Amino acid sequence: MDRLDNTIRPYAWGSTTAIPRLLGTEPTGEPQAEMWMGAHPGAPSRTPRGTLAEVIDAAPEKELGAASVAKFGPRLPFLLKLLAAGAPLSLQVHPDLDQAQEGYADEERRGIPVDAPHRNYKDANHKPELVCALTEFDGLCGFRDPLRAADLLDGLGVDSLKPYVDLLHAHPEDAALREVLTAILTADPDEMAHTVTEAAAACARLGGAYAPYADIAHHHPGDPGVIAAMLLNHVRLQPGEALFLGAGVPHAYLNGLGVEIMANSDNVLRCGLTPKHVDVPELLRIVRFEAGDPGVLRPEATPDGEEVYDTPIDEFRLSRYVLPAGGTAHDLTLSTPQILLCTAGSVRAGEHALSPGTSVFVPAGEKAEVSGTGTLFRATVVA
Repeated sequence: MDRLDNTIRPYAWGSTTAIPRLLGTEPTGEPQAEMWMGAHPGAPSRTPRGTLAEVIDAAPEKELGAASVAKFGPRLPFLLKLLAAGAPLSLQVHPDLDQAQEGYADEERRGIPVDAPHRNYKDANHKPELVCALTEFDGLCGFRDPLRAADLLDGLGVDSLKPYVDLLHAHPEDAALREVLTAILTADPDEMAHTVTEAAAACARLGGAYAPYADIAHHHPGDPGVIAAMLLNHVRLQPGEALFLGAGVPHAYLNGLGVEIMANSDNVLRCGLTPKHVDVPELLRIVRFEAGDPGVLRPEATPDGEEVYDTPIDEFRLSRYVLPAGGTAHDLTLSTPQILLCTAGSVRAGEHALSPGTSVFVPAGEKAEVSGTGTLFRATVVA
């Protein structure tokens, strides 16, 4: 079992206080957006034996277990993060596995460098993800019913939004959402910037259900993603609640601190709220134009005290233990690799004392007994 030394990524949208507050450290004044736990080549965790990527590369079956290697190859198939949003992230979708493999192969054939700003597919993997709130956590997830989206837009009283309102009323669900999103993303930039400015002023004036979009517009003035965001469900998670983001589901995180886990991929197609490349035709190919409830997840308790966030994929499995004062120790030994992350209290994992924000990597089959008082998240795979 190795204690992890993890990199904090200073993305501009990050909170300056949330991660330092959890870790009990002084803020630096700079944004601290994500703390990465895993073997991703962009920022692998460090251990006393080298980076976690190096440790796994040296002995994949020993570290990951035979079943995980057989199913996912000689790599850790998930990346665990602390995510602290102080401003809205980009509005985005992720491809499914077939789309990622096809897109990656196509861009490789065309000779587009992996680090090119207009490259869509950095790898050939899908990127399902799950975020679990540690504080109140605001996000956008999936399309609203088109008629509800039409009412929201119509309520702003902005004349240039009327064509979108009419489209949302005039077509079947999938066609309505597709046509309106296409129209928003392909509109004349100057005209759209004017529309967004008018809509932002109306959102600020009306408040209530419009308040999140006023804040989005404050951070992204003139961005067409502000209008696109109003097509989506706004969700406010309470601590312990989670969202699963599958392939093709448009989403954005707005504010709050959470634990995020995802398949080990960088494949993102952006819809807005970003200065980065937006490939509209490819985006429209990937987006699933289906309205529905965002599906807030609450953990399901097992007899041994583990609370599991059930998801339909195998690259990761996230659960937590809320350990009461005076409780008994739990044996968490598995035949698959694990990362254990403390988010509250004081927890002992083997010989390691964990405080909030600290974590350990547990190789497959390694004895993993935990005790103490606090909250411990467990990340592993289904193999």
